[in-house]
Formats: sequence, C-alpha cells, structure tokens
Amino acid sequence: MPDSVTPTRPPWLSGYPDGKPATITPEYGTCLEMFSAAVARSADAPAIRYFDGILTYAEVDSLTDAMAAALVERDFRPGDRLALYLQNDPAFLLGLVAAWKAGGIAVLINPMNKQREVDNLLRDSGAVALLTLDDLYDSVAREVVESGRTSVSTVITTSATDFQSRNDARVLDSDPVDTNGTLRLTDLATTHAGRRAPSPDLDRDSVAVLTYTSGTTGLPKGAMNTHGAMAFNTQVYRDWMDLPEGAGVLAIAPLFHITGLVGHATLSMLLAGPLVLTHRFEPHSMLDAIREHRPFFTIGAITALVALTSAGGATRDDFTSLEVVYSGGAPIPPAVADRIEEEFGFYAHNFYGMTETTSPTHGVPRGLRAPVDPVSGALAVGFPVFNTHVRVVDEAGVEVPVGEIGEFATSGPQVIPGYWRNPEATAEAIVDGELRTGDMGFMDADGWFFIVDRKKDMIIASGYKVWPREVEDVLYSHPAVKEAAVVGVAHEYRGETVRAFVALHAGAHTTSDELIAFCKERMAAYKYPREVQILDRLPQSVTGKILRRELR
Repeated sequence: MPDSVTPTRPPWLSGYPDGKPATITPEYGTCLEMFSAAVARSADAPAIRYFDGILTYAEVDSLTDAMAAALVERDFRPGDRLALYLQNDPAFLLGLVAAWKAGGIAVLINPMNKQREVDNLLRDSGAVALLTLDDLYDSVAREVVESGRTSVSTVITTSATDFQSRNDARVLDSDPVDTNGTLRLTDLATTHAGRRAPSPDLDRDSVAVLTYTSGTTGLPKGAMNTHGAMAFNTQVYRDWMDLPEGAGVLAIAPLFHITGLVGHATLSMLLAGPLVLTHRFEPHSMLDAIREHRPFFTIGAITALVALTSAGGATRDDFTSLEVVYSGGAPIPPAVADRIEEEFGFYAHNFYGMTETTSPTHGVPRGLRAPVDPVSGALAVGFPVFNTHVRVVDEAGVEVPVGEIGEFATSGPQVIPGYWRNPEATAEAIVDGELRTGDMGFMDADGWFFIVDRKKDMIIASGYKVWPREVEDVLYSHPAVKEAAVVGVAHEYRGETVRAFVALHAGAHTTSDELIAFCKERMAAYKYPREVQILDRLPQSVTGKILRRELR
C-alpha cells in the first residue's frame, strides 16, 4: 500500500465471521516443508486417488526421491527448471515435488499447447528437463526437443494409464508410442530406489513454479510464484473454508492453472488428504469419481460446475459428500448459482484471484452468501482474505470513493515479486508494491467487492460505458440460456455496439429477437445487445473461461 495512504481499519473485517482473524501466520515457509510434514504424520494415508489406483504419501515420497535423484544425476542443479506438460495425472504431483527436492522450479505448461507454444515456453523458461505424457511427447514435444532450440537435455515420460489398476474397467486407453531416448517415470522407482537428492536450500522467497499467463495481449509471461506465496495461500484455503485434516480434494480445475495448483495440489498436501484425479475434466468421469471417492471439497470454474450438474444421470445425492464447494477462475452469474443450489443442493461460494496473486485475494466466507449488486446485477466476489489489502483506484492510482468503479490494486504476501526475466512487464504490473490487476469493480460500504469486468473488455457505445458482465448476467437470467458472452464491435454511428453470443440448454428454444427484447426490457437503451448470435457452444479455455477474444 503506498505510503501516502493513511491506514484505517478496512470495512471488510467487520464482515468476517466470528473467530476469523484479520491476519494469519504461515505454518510453513516452503511447499516442500508442507509436503514433508504430511508424509511425517500420514505416511500410509492416500495422497492420490486416480480411478481405482492409490498412491500413499510414503509412496509419493519414495517416487519423488527417485525422480529428484535421477534429475540431479543428469546435471539438474538448484534453480534449474523442470517443465510439466501433463494432464491431471499423478505424474503432475510427482513432478512438482521432485522439482522442489532437486532444488528446482516447476514450469507449468498447458497440455492443449502445440509445438510453437511449447517451444516458446521451454525457451523462455530455460527448462533443462521435461516431464510429459508419452502421447504429448510423440505428437508435440519430441520435435521441439530434438530441434535443439531449447535447453532441455532430460525427458521423462509417463502414460495416462500409469498408477491405475489394470483391473479397473475404466482404465484409460493409451496407444503405445515411441519414447526411445527418454526416461520412463515408472522405471525410476526401480532404477533409483532408495536414492535421494541432496537437501535443497529453499526458503519462502525461492521461486516454486513459473505459471504462464494466458498471453491475450502478447506472448505469455512467466509469473514467479514463490514458495512463501504458495504456502501462504494454500493455508488461506484451509483456514478461510475451515477444511478438516484428511479432507479429500476433487481436482476439477486443471493442475497447471493457478486454481488447480493451489486449490487442489498443494491444498491436499497441507490437509494430508487424498487428491482425486481423473486425467482431464469429463463430466461423467468426474461424477464417477465423486460417487466412488466421496471428496469433501472442490473449486472450479462455474462453467465446469454447470457441465458437471448438467451431465446425464447427475442427481442431488451425488453431491452430498461435497460439503464445501467454491468457484474461481470466472465470474458467477447469480441466476446460475441459484439454479445449481435449487437443483443440486450446494451453494457455490465465490473465490477470486489471479495467477499473479497465487490464487485467492478475495473470497466469500464459508456459510455466508454473496450479495448481488442491485444496479449492475453482479455477484460479490467476497472480502479480501487474511493479510491482504485491496484498493479501488483510478487511472492515476488514486483511491476512488466507496461505490465508484475503479481498478483493483492488491498487496499481500501472495503477490508475485515479478515476471520471469521480464522487468518491463513487472514494472507495469506492480506499482509501489501493489499489483494493478486490470479488473474493474467497486467496494460497497460493507466491504464486499464486486467485479464489473476486465479493464480491456469495456465497451464504449455512443460515449457510454458498457460492461459486458452486466449484459451477460441479464442473459443468464433467461431460462433458455446456458452460456453467454458479450463483446463490443465497431459501429459507424455509435462507435461500438454490443453483440452477444449465447448457447442454449439442451432442448431449450428461443430466438435472437426474443433475447434482444428480453434484455431491452431490463437494461438501459445503450446497454442492451443489438445483435445476438446463437451457437451450439461458446469457446472456452481449458479452465472454463469463455474466450471473448475468439468471439471477437
């Protein structure tokens, strides 16, 4: 927080439930300490449940010792980078811990990325080792590695079928591929059994992972998520939501994304509970996992929760074990949250954060309901979490009055120190110790924060500001609409005009004209969409965010 601001008691603290402190003291300085503590107290407990396969904490400890020793044997040094190019497989958690045991940094790569993107990330990060699925290696990564353009000298491959029981009728199909020249992950358990890498010299300021931003305005930037930031925000999840020791965590979000990384992978370590994995998000596989493993907690994009509850055969009883459900990564339309609660019995609490804040900065406390702003129709993203200060500022960085829209500027122990080898981007994003988030919204008198939209998505129609979220929330309140996205398009007279794209619920029917009239009745004349296109589905990222940029 800039020195010019006089500290006062933030209004959001009055909204914390009784017993919730304003600050917490992190129990662990590094994520490796957190994992080692889980092994010490729960060695024989399941760390991973993957279909019907189980790995205990002791087994994960042994496998990651072997992998770390193999890396060091091949000249992996403290501070070196191990790239993880995987789905939600056991190998992800193994690679994460092994990188830390070898004193290194994990580089997280979206498994949907193709050769050009993988090449860019491997070169930008300077990764010297790669852990990847054998089919991704064969179809994408092999050519990149063999080109010699990167620094990768060690490749470890795994299969989607590894760590599953062959007796499981749902065992994933995996065609054999040529992985000559690579180390097999499952072989390391034998070839390097009992070996350990030297104890790493890590502290809270050490970089734990490089998590690349989406790169919507240029090449992706590597956010340097430190051990201290990850350990702190992992504890925020547990303490904010009152999650018990040993609770099962269902991995709906992809683990390479900051929500999955902290809200699934490291959270399960802190709880010493099982991480329930299903390779990738497929609604029916996810329902099977819920029914079989009865997880206690999950967090995922609202689009994923909609897909899960819309899957054929899903019933209210399927979700009774999930005592705590949060949604992050994309805004929650109030009408969708109400519909899910009415039909399936669970309330999706809002959690909000960014890659650059190592996941949460705001959240709705467990047991409370987020208010809806009567003007914009937006659902509150919550209060700032422990140890976190957020200001709403104008273009000059001056705090705006309560209720006025500005940009969120965030400071706290979860904010990254900067972008990997990119001082220019760091200086632009982090000003006077605050992260300028690019998210526009406001705080009400009670300390609830509301996001209106991304700064870059604002539409100027006939000189008036239109925030796409407000239009989308109105569309979501129509019973036929399953997905909605709004963008601004050039218009000769108005400068920009509002165009909406929607996808409908199965079996539902409406027309573009009906949807335009529906919005016109509920919005100011300059806000309602002049065009509505009905599509089979809207383009989404792997995390469930609807991609407005593709619709443009």
